[in-house]
Amino acid sequence: MTTKILILLGPNLNLLGIRSPETYGSLSMAQIHGEVQQRAEKLGVAVDLKQSNEEGELIDCLQEASQSYSGVAFNPGAYSHYSYALHDAIKDTQCPVVEVHFSNIHAREEFRHRSVTATACRGVIAGFGWYGLVLAIEAILASSSTRS
Repeated sequence: MTTKILILLGPNLNLLGIRSPETYGSLSMAQIHGEVQQRAEKLGVAVDLKQSNEEGELIDCLQEASQSYSGVAFNPGAYSHYSYALHDAIKDTQCPVVEVHFSNIHAREEFRHRSVTATACRGVIAGFGWYGLVLAIEAILASSSTRS
């Protein structure tokens, strides 16, 4: 059985490559998916990418993740700073969830320094651009092997 990991992206991340490239990079969401997919294949992992600007849809994806995926690399975007509903959904997810931020949220506006969703996650990766998704995949694989 192939290990499958969900890449889940939150609000405004559909505009990657256009939105603030100095902060989020110049690659589009499709280009990032291609790069991550290529690296995941080398690790023997299949990845699916889903993006939504809607909090409820992200919750639905997290609730379904336990049945189909070995882990989730999740960039909740601005929801990370105030969505207790996402926090609860992550906490109830039966597979590891790693929070990923392309930018270093601690080097930005003060309101971005705190993530309410992070406390429900296995770990947090911030500041490495889209490559943070690859790091999250590696972390999910490593944490799964240490629990066996």
